[in-house]
Amino acid sequence: MVNEKVLERSSREYDFTQHEFAKIQKLIYEHAGISLSSTKQNMVYSRLARRLRAHGLSSFNEYLCLLEKGDEVEWEAFTNSLTTNLTAFFREAHHFPILEQHVLQSKGQRKPEEHHSLVPDQYAQLRKDRHKIHLWCSAASTGEEPYSMAMAMVKAFKTFTPPVHILATDLDTNVLAKAQQGVYSMGRLEKLPNDMLKQFFLKGNGRNAGSAKVRQELRDMITFRQLNLLDEAWPIRGPFEAIFCRNVMIYFDKTTQNNILKKFAPLLASDGLLFAGHSESFQYAENLFKLRAKTVYELANRQKV
Repeated sequence: MVNEKVLERSSREYDFTQHEFAKIQKLIYEHAGISLSSTKQNMVYSRLARRLRAHGLSSFNEYLCLLEKGDEVEWEAFTNSLTTNLTAFFREAHHFPILEQHVLQSKGQRKPEEHHSLVPDQYAQLRKDRHKIHLWCSAASTGEEPYSMAMAMVKAFKTFTPPVHILATDLDTNVLAKAQQGVYSMGRLEKLPNDMLKQFFLKGNGRNAGSAKVRQELRDMITFRQLNLLDEAWPIRGPFEAIFCRNVMIYFDKTTQNNILKKFAPLLASDGLLFAGHSESFQYAENLFKLRAKTVYELANRQKV
């Protein structure tokens, strides 16, 4: 009779017990807010087995002991391993015309704040930043989403230097590094129209054949930063005209979702928009946000600027 305490092993090189899986569920929930269902056991095994091999460990128990020692580098690798990063250019395409229309309407409506304590150079920079449209992509992954936002802004303002700044954050440092490079295989770009490829990408040649790089103007529009949405305090400032948090909340339970939404609300401009994923609904948080369009939300209590 198979020992029920050990998950199905077949040809696995490591034992993986229910207790060890439960402990991993607890750790990733506490650290990243990710709720792993029991159906994710095989995924967890395959991804973390690589970490065991990398350290030359012989059991998951040894690996968990390594994490408990507080190794920051391994905690980052652990989190990166269990983070799912499914993305594509112009995913959920109906959002981008809404974003374009929204920022065009918002441009010029904001008045710069007065900061009399600042020296002239600081104030000049503040005024420059304040007159920009600020957008936040809160789950940037490998960069397809923030670059899609940047392309939409070029289209909206009909210039490669629109008055827009995009903050792109993610928990996973590995995907952020790829996003900053802005290099993609042609397979990742195959669904983009040819005119967009020519306008926004530079095709590689020689040993770089088969890939393309995002134009520098788009990269200059974006700041990539690591951020854990579960952190008690976020080192960022609003207001943002739009926040993209798409296909992220599905990995969190309702309590965690609500806590994040509470922190989104004060960072949005009074008429700002929150873009969610196709499988996500925030109807339970109607005190914070109300539905504006398909998976697009606005503040429940909007105030005039």
